[in-house]
Amino acid sequence: MSRVHFELNPPHGITGFSLGEAADAVRAAAAELGEVKVQDDGSADPVHYMKILALHAQFEIVFHIEDGKTLTAAEMWIPRPGPEEITVRFRGVDVFRTPARELLKQLDGLGLTVLDETLYAFVPRLSMGFTRVAGHDVPLDTDGEALYFQAVLTGPHDYYDYKLA
Repeated sequence: MSRVHFELNPPHGITGFSLGEAADAVRAAAAELGEVKVQDDGSADPVHYMKILALHAQFEIVFHIEDGKTLTAAEMWIPRPGPEEITVRFRGVDVFRTPARELLKQLDGLGLTVLDETLYAFVPRLSMGFTRVAGHDVPLDTDGEALYFQAVLTGPHDYYDYKLA
């Protein structure tokens, strides 16, 4: 079994993709992961800005190019079972194999500001956002929501600071 490992490094990006990187470089690097689809190429419209989707057989990454030119944020979706072992870690913690509530406790234990809104959680100032919303059947926690986060977004330093107001 081969292994693919991603490290979340907010507010700088994720393994292989640095925030601020040119859209063409993101597109080329994403092609090494699998099929690439581009939405709204070059657009910086606040509603329909450019996105590059990397579609691997076991996971997806959405690269947000909000100014139409450079990588603003990277959104990783929970890996599916398959022939490769896919891990996504933040400071040594497996983001998608640690139950959501436990992950938030660990982040809080690191001294980070954690805002928990049940289906969504945010780490402002560091700029990570999580969702438990799932589009298919997943194991559920005692609160009836997905046991594991389904996606994580890593953005620049102030991406979620508006949540602190």
